[in-house]
Amino acid sequence: MIELSKATPRDFDDLLAFYEDVIAHTPNIVDTAWWIKGQHPSARDIRAYLAEGCMYLYREDGAILSAMAFPMYQGEDYHPVAWAQPLRDDEVAVLHIFAVRPDRQGEGIGAGMVRAALALAWKNGRKAVRLDTLASNTPSQTLYTALGFQYRGQQRRFIENVAWKDFFYYEYLNEAETEK
Repeated sequence: MIELSKATPRDFDDLLAFYEDVIAHTPNIVDTAWWIKGQHPSARDIRAYLAEGCMYLYREDGAILSAMAFPMYQGEDYHPVAWAQPLRDDEVAVLHIFAVRPDRQGEGIGAGMVRAALALAWKNGRKAVRLDTLASNTPSQTLYTALGFQYRGQQRRFIENVAWKDFFYYEYLNEAETEK
């Protein structure tokens, strides 16, 4: 079982190097995730998630194998989606900038990270975990649906300084909490 470690500002350099490595060594990452070195995920994004205390990682032998931002709330950009249940922003956790080191993909690390994130959300009383992924990112869509996430819709959004892109939205409900 994978255990999430909360990242601290001391992890910034390692996290930045991790994301740059993911970008450099993932074939077609611009097409699937629209991740571009220096643009997304940016150093500013990573610093903001660290400052907020919502950056998590998984290490083996000191090396980061996977990382994600996992705030325990959703932003306004999630409001237009037709979710299964109308929930307040503070009843939802949202998965962002999730990645697994390219040479370790296919080993179950990604699934383990998502399961650990779900457990963390439930422990914090959240009623759902939501996420978005580019419409072209079929590898992530395959993972999320295999883990039980439900497709909830599509939006066209502008990625800052980049382009307009189509995003798919997924949700995993905490059945124990949503039935209360």
